[in-house]
Amino acid sequence: MQKSEKERVVAELTERLRTSETLIVADYRGLTNAEIDGLRSKLIEHGARFAVVKNTLTRRAAEAAGADALLALLEGPSAIAFVESDGDPVAVAKALRDAAASTKILAIRGGVLEGAAMTADEVESLAKLPPAEVLRAQLVGAIVSPLTTVVALVSAPLRDLAGLIDARIEQLREQGDTSEAGAPAAEAAPADEPAAEEPAVEAEPEAEASAEPEQNEETTDTETQEEQE
Repeated sequence: MQKSEKERVVAELTERLRTSETLIVADYRGLTNAEIDGLRSKLIEHGARFAVVKNTLTRRAAEAAGADALLALLEGPSAIAFVESDGDPVAVAKALRDAAASTKILAIRGGVLEGAAMTADEVESLAKLPPAEVLRAQLVGAIVSPLTTVVALVSAPLRDLAGLIDARIEQLREQGDTSEAGAPAAEAAPADEPAAEEPAVEAEPEAEASAEPEQNEETTDTETQEEQE
């Protein structure tokens, strides 16, 4: 391979490493070209590019890209599944696991997930996870459920407070109506008081009138006694 060709390969690998936050490394030794092509086509469906790489050039690219976690995995014949930004790491891990199980040749060494190194066992655990769509739904459910509970807890006292305020307003309205209805009755009472006093004033002449006949009777009796004498 010419020097210019090596530089081109290193540049391409460096760019892939910088744009791929997740990758899985496998030992492809013993696979046929047909098996490699079939696995490559399968991984493309899940958003990953499968490439057989030279370790020396890949180490240079890893150092240039700052992907130090990859260096320990570059021992022996290496092939890397570069998961693109819109790819499904879980589906890629499952495809590689299935290929390893079916061929009895492909061996998964490990990988890098979001910049963190993964062992072969961790890649196996990744392959056992539900599909990305299911994981997203579970994550959304886990986030929304507590929020719904919190909203319900916060909303319940607010609804109770609103009910109390409405009840108090209604009570004040009823008290206002009672006060207004009682006001005319209170005002009517002074108007009735003079009517109660008038009979008392009229009763005095009657008392005087009744007193005068008594005096007349006494005068008549006196005059009768004098005439008899």
